[in-house]
Parts: sequence; C-alpha cells; structure tokens
Amino acid sequence: MQLFIGQINGNTALLSDEEARHFTKVLRGKPGQIINVIDGSGKMGTGEVSLISTHSVEIKLDSVIENFEKRNYHLHIAVSPTKNMDRTEFLIEKAVEIGVDEISFVLTFHSERKKINIERISKIVASSVKQSLKAYFPKINHLMKFNDFILQNSEMQKLIAHCDTDFERTHFQSLAKPETDYLILIGPEGDFSKEEITLAEKKGFIGISLGNQRLRTETAALNAVFGINWVNQLK
Repeated sequence: MQLFIGQINGNTALLSDEEARHFTKVLRGKPGQIINVIDGSGKMGTGEVSLISTHSVEIKLDSVIENFEKRNYHLHIAVSPTKNMDRTEFLIEKAVEIGVDEISFVLTFHSERKKINIERISKIVASSVKQSLKAYFPKINHLMKFNDFILQNSEMQKLIAHCDTDFERTHFQSLAKPETDYLILIGPEGDFSKEEITLAEKKGFIGISLGNQRLRTETAALNAVFGINWVNQLK
C-alpha cells in the first residue's frame, strides 16, 4: 500500500509539499496511479492521481474512511528525554508504530538533556505513522519542567513508573485495563527524585513497577506502551 500525507476535502486530496516532491521526484509518480492518503486526523482516502504540478499532487478520491481504526482508549506517555537523542528518537518511532496518542517531554531533576528538536521529532512521527498504516498523528508536546507538568489537570488514570522502594508501588500489569485512558510518567536514567515522586502522588499519580529488571528510559516507556496496547487487543 502506497500511503501519503495530505489534505482531504470531500472527494479530493492534495499532498503536502514534501510528500508531493517525494511522489514526483523520488518515486517518479504519474497521473492515473492509485494511492492512499491520510490527513493525520483519522481520514484515509483512496483514489487516482489526477493532476501533478511543480509543488502539488491532486488525487480524485473514490472512497474516504472516517476515523480509520480509531481506538476507544487514549494513551499519553510523558518521558524525560535521554542524553543520547538517538535513543529518544528510537522510542518515538517505535511507540508511534505500536500505538500512542500523545507524547510529552518532561525536564526532571536528573534529566541530562535540556532541549529537544520538535520539528525533527514530528518528521519521525510522520514516517512512523505511514510505516504502521495509521491515520492519526499523536500529539507531540514541548519540553516542560516536571513541577509545571504535574500540576496540569487530567481526567485519565495517572501512573508514575519509578524504582524507589521507599514508596509503595503497584505492579503495572495489575493496573493496565482495556478501554481506559492513561497518562504514564517515565523518568530519566537516574530515576525521579523523592521530591518528584512525592509531588506526583499528591497530584493523584499512582506509583508503579514495570518489573524487577532495571530498564533504560526508552525501554521502560516502550514496555508501558506495549502493555496498554496488548491488554486492549486481548479484550
């Protein structure tokens, strides 16, 4: 399946500039080809390329599916970006492929990276959405200080994964339920500080354990993403 990103209006789709260039310059696409287009908001259309110009590709759609494979749960992962950005980018790529609705970046006491490139991350997200044949782009939020992030209101189930045995923790497996909205906090390599865990619990977060093994940040986050998606597939 050839999948492209564009705008869908009624029975017509227009590829974005970058996608149009890829279709015309890299793939040597021609009028008459049948392709699939997503808009990132749940629409997927299939149709024939009707017009190609320098910076635009127009498709006459034969069918449009609304809310393509829309899920009945929401997963929000909030993670401290790793010092080696390649590992964070790997996390983003795989989390989107598995299934995530929102990703936030949180600056914690032990965080080693203070900046992230949202534009680059957005490109990784777009590529992963196409690779996994999805029609929704997850929301990507800018880096925020832990204390500011934790004060935001959220109606979903809030979990904080940490390794501090001085605090009570519940095993993640016993809390992961289908058709439930989750916000899961994943800390840096040095874990959350005791003050951060205390503040999170005061704001309604439940401390969880992801197992006895010690996991890297990106591995812990992917463990959580996979777990939530798995329980929803089993229902």
